Amino acid sequence: MTASAEAQDGNHNSVLSDKGRDYYEARGEIVWEVKTEEKVIALTFDDGPNPVQTAQILDLLKQYDARATFFVVGRRMEKFPDLARREVAEGHELANHTYSHRYFKKSTPIDQIRQEIVKNQQLITSITGQKPHLFRPPGGFYNDNVVKASRDAGYLTVLWSWHQDTKDWSSPGVNKIVRKVLDNARNGDIVLFHDHVERNPQTVEALKQILPELKQRGFRFVTVSELLNFNKLESVHN
Repeated sequence: MTASAEAQDGNHNSVLSDKGRDYYEARGEIVWEVKTEEKVIALTFDDGPNPVQTAQILDLLKQYDARATFFVVGRRMEKFPDLARREVAEGHELANHTYSHRYFKKSTPIDQIRQEIVKNQQLITSITGQKPHLFRPPGGFYNDNVVKASRDAGYLTVLWSWHQDTKDWSSPGVNKIVRKVLDNARNGDIVLFHDHVERNPQTVEALKQILPELKQRGFRFVTVSELLNFNKLESVHN
């Protein structure tokens, strides 16, 4: 089963833990979004790279002077390393989405989680020369072992704003993707897209409407790491 097919069989934002968002958010161990007065928004793309979809998305991002964060899957990056290099060269952020896109259950040994993260980390570094520091577990499945494995490997775990899960992996229709983002856009959002969808991809067409509208509203498109800095800056001033 491919990474995209796994995503389509899964339930995004699922919690395989007795501890919910409040617990991990308060401890600074998982980030869903950033509270800020600045009109900034972080677009994120999971499961790539894809030779067609990723390339088209990069073209659109360049057109609208937008930076984004790509949570890459190692086994796909092995097939398309030039796309990963292009993402970095064009000012985007690469982040870790595991090597094989395996879902982590509560019963998954922490060593297996760590191996998935480290293997992908080594691959990203060897291809791009940069070490990522953000991690997103496939399907949004998180628990203590996932958080600990991520932290031990030097990562911050990043999910997405609950009101900005476009579900583009399920091909819900271009208009539904567009409306999900535009009707809910708030300062500090982390928006979830996918740049590898196997059946009837609609993300590129949706972005053709989303990017110009958000830009017209005054939003700046930043990487997740840049977004996190806004939170730190405001904490200093408050």
